[in-house]
Amino acid sequence: MLNINGRPQNSTLQSTCQSISRRHLLQAGGAGLLGLSLPRLLAAESEQPFVNARAKSVIFLFLFGGPSQLETFDMKPEAPEKIRGPFKPIASRTPGLQVCEHLPRTAMVTDRCTIVRTMSHSFNDHSGGGHYIQTGQRWHVPIGGGFNVTEKDWPSMGSVVEFLAGSQPGAVGDIPAYAVLPNSLGRLQEYRVLLRRPGETAGWLGRGYDPITTRIEKRNAKDNPYWRDCTDEELTFQIDGLIRHDSLNLNRLEGRRSLLTQFDDARRTLNDRSMNVYSEFQQRALSLVTSERTRHALDVTRESPAVRDRYGRHLFGQSTLMARRMIEAGARFVTVHYDCVDGYSWDSHQNSTDIGKHLLPTMDQALAALISDLDERGMLDETLVVCMGEMGRTPKANANWGRDHWSTLFPAVLAGGGIRRGAIFGETDADAAYAVTPPVSPECLAASIYHSLGISSEFRIRDAQGRPTPIVPNGEPVLELFS
Repeated sequence: MLNINGRPQNSTLQSTCQSISRRHLLQAGGAGLLGLSLPRLLAAESEQPFVNARAKSVIFLFLFGGPSQLETFDMKPEAPEKIRGPFKPIASRTPGLQVCEHLPRTAMVTDRCTIVRTMSHSFNDHSGGGHYIQTGQRWHVPIGGGFNVTEKDWPSMGSVVEFLAGSQPGAVGDIPAYAVLPNSLGRLQEYRVLLRRPGETAGWLGRGYDPITTRIEKRNAKDNPYWRDCTDEELTFQIDGLIRHDSLNLNRLEGRRSLLTQFDDARRTLNDRSMNVYSEFQQRALSLVTSERTRHALDVTRESPAVRDRYGRHLFGQSTLMARRMIEAGARFVTVHYDCVDGYSWDSHQNSTDIGKHLLPTMDQALAALISDLDERGMLDETLVVCMGEMGRTPKANANWGRDHWSTLFPAVLAGGGIRRGAIFGETDADAAYAVTPPVSPECLAASIYHSLGISSEFRIRDAQGRPTPIVPNGEPVLELFS
């Protein structure tokens, strides 16, 4: 069967001009207008995803706000005081790599990681940077022009994986291919205009490929559950949009199913594509929470107390542990956000107190536990772990001993999925301000993640206008990252 743009076409089509639809004819003509030769287009269309994959799945730990390179993995102890920062460096298990003193656990697992020191882009903005890192494409909204998700956003890497995984033989139906934990990005922030930060959604690919997102509440406006211990009553990991404060009760769910059916009956005569997509997404979410397998995966209390303590009882640690559980159950791409809550975050304009006291220790605990746990379970080689923010921080501290936005240079930690072990990638200048070696763009990072999953960056899907579009235009995998 001919596979066009990654979607199976009607197998009854015959190879005659009369049987080719006007849509397919326009697409074929459009390919020439887009500068794609027929052999190149057919070669791209004939590629199958997940072939020769190094990794079966991805766990993406997203430290939203922009961790400082100088307080994490690019220490400059010889730099002037205003640049080197308040924290001391410690040795790691990677020769030549010093990390922050508040990352002692991560220092003990760097022999299983590659530290990329030269991530860089020019979108010096949180929402745009978050979109760029999670999709591999610049946001269409200019810097300062918006905060929220739009229908024109580029599909996240997880949504592309969801789209491609759904067409694979033997796809697991009761576990989402793509999930976001513990909340959608921005949900716990108190900005009145903010609804949901861009980058994690399917954008123009369609709502049907949005992530299944869980929902965790905070206790009050000043509460930050990401770094404090959470009770089991708080860690419900309920699926957002279906269940808010109720337990996973099948009678309640069946009642909701009945309401959905009544709603569907009332609007069945409407011909609204967005409503249909929303319905499909709701039904998909409902089927997940009524699945015993999904309910088991989302129940973190099934883990032993020792394992839960290892990851940390804070929300970031338990969400990272949940990501491992979902990958074990069959998910392909799980994003864990370490989000901003009312200014308490990696967006460290004011001072470094929260970074050293809360943020670095909790990230350190969860990241090191995840890498060690996956390795001990024999899962690290087939699971790509990515840990990073959307930007770095200015080399020179401001008057409040904080650091401002600096997307020109920032680090990323990669492990598993064919990534080299015990390596440092890229060199920076004496102030951790600029890359000395060629920097790694978000496009190339995305292409590298897709490469680990066995997906070519040239693989094409249809955009909102039906045009065959590469999943990572202008992105090539950084093959030096792989062993």
